[in-house]
Amino acid sequence: MSDLVDVDVCAVEDLPSGSVKVVVHGDLAIAVFNADDALYAVEDRCTHDDGPLAEGEFDPDACVVSCPRHGAEFDIRTGSALTLPAYVPVDTYAVEVHDGRIRVALPRQ
Repeated sequence: MSDLVDVDVCAVEDLPSGSVKVVVHGDLAIAVFNADDALYAVEDRCTHDDGPLAEGEFDPDACVVSCPRHGAEFDIRTGSALTLPAYVPVDTYAVEVHDGRIRVALPRQ
């Protein structure tokens, strides 16, 4: 049995380039970003103070999201913290498209 489960996010056409959608799986909130038709998923939680990253500014050209609370920036491709006050990366998750649906592989809860 796999330690991962595929979680349905939405139809591809429901997440246009430059947008973000949050999906909840158990107690885990995941932000799925569309950056110029490349899909990325990160935990929707700033590692500095648990702020909701999906509510922050998203720059799809740079693949960077800014925490709305204190402005910490994260690379959505790698999860790396790019600016203080955050220095710990956010968790990232694999994203796939299957039969026109966006799916994220998340830890089984």
